Amino acid sequence: MAEVFAALADPTRRRILDALAAHGEATATVLAAELPVSRQAIVKHLGVLDRAGLVAGHREGREARYRVIPERLGVTARWMDGLAAAWDSRLSTIKRLAEGE
Repeated sequence: MAEVFAALADPTRRRILDALAAHGEATATVLAAELPVSRQAIVKHLGVLDRAGLVAGHREGREARYRVIPERLGVTARWMDGLAAAWDSRLSTIKRLAEGE
């Protein structure tokens, strides 16, 4: 989880994920043409996203093409949903106690 949250904390990496989701898959060159960062920066960001399990790349000729791995985001979303439900329960208990029920 920590790697996923660290990867998602950067707005450029979130924009890369959005662009990949829109394209299905893309190269670092295509992503750099759409975002206000260099190709080399895109490659570094893709490395962080890859280590976090959020994207996967494969070689096609001389280029590497990347795609989003939605399953990892789903696992993170389910964990966050569980955490939110636990806090909702705690807050309901506090409210009930505060109102003297």
